[in-house]
Amino acid sequence: MPASTPISHWIGFHLFLLALLATELIYSRTTHASVQRKSLAATTLWVAAALAFALFVHHTLGGQRTSEYLAGYALEEALSIDNLFVFLLLFRLFHVDDRNQPKVLFWGVSGAIVMRGLFIAGGIGLLTRFTWISYLFGAILLIAAVRLILPEKKEEEQKVPIWIQWVSKIHPVSLRTDRFFTREEGHFRITMLCLCLIAIEATDLVFALDSIPAVLSITRHPFLAYTSNIMAVMGLRSLYFLLIGMLAKLRFLHLGLAAVLAFAALKMLLAHWIELGPMTSLAVILCLLALTTVLSLTFPSASKPT
Repeated sequence: MPASTPISHWIGFHLFLLALLATELIYSRTTHASVQRKSLAATTLWVAAALAFALFVHHTLGGQRTSEYLAGYALEEALSIDNLFVFLLLFRLFHVDDRNQPKVLFWGVSGAIVMRGLFIAGGIGLLTRFTWISYLFGAILLIAAVRLILPEKKEEEQKVPIWIQWVSKIHPVSLRTDRFFTREEGHFRITMLCLCLIAIEATDLVFALDSIPAVLSITRHPFLAYTSNIMAVMGLRSLYFLLIGMLAKLRFLHLGLAAVLAFAALKMLLAHWIELGPMTSLAVILCLLALTTVLSLTFPSASKPT
């Protein structure tokens, strides 16, 4: 079990996050650049901050822990890309326009930070007390890998989820997508924008069931597991707007993500017999993603986008 991290490190990390958020907010509010340029600047900010934090980890915890942090960050950043496809589908489903998407993603990412922290704390606690839990986590990752490979039916993607129909029956829902709550005909109502936010939070909960066991296959250090995960998630909002036009072109990306999950699963399941260092894990993750990205760009889909 790793030594406890000083409380000053936890406080300093969250102050670091607040400073980054303030910087991103000030830049987005004061500049008149296009959404793509703003997203590029914000994504660069978060990636640079993640690498800068790696220098802090190296200075305070050493090279081995730095490798664990970078491997965990790369793994979570890769798995987060899959969230972008879901965000796109949800925004289309709830008819949320480009102007209101940043608002939903901001609160969605904020909720994700809280959930990831609770999941990591719970996951490490289980792994410490019950060693067999690592095999359960490995099985979850394998199931997730298989799920990514299986084709999805388009008609099911376009179908309105049953839970949304239930909510509409229990409480009237406004069709507005510019605010989360409103009053119509003298009654308080939640809006489609609010339902979209709930859907994004529920989606992140499902993705956390995959990503948290994956990062715990890299490191069991609470501070490193949490910070690497959060740094990757924080940049997800700007990354969405930066890569939204490229997602349809990465036709083999889901295979790369499935391979990454399968690798993390095998790493947990075979940890008793085979031990791979964080640098090896980082190299494998980057190679798998690079290979599927190159294949996607080399062999684009012949079908026209719908």
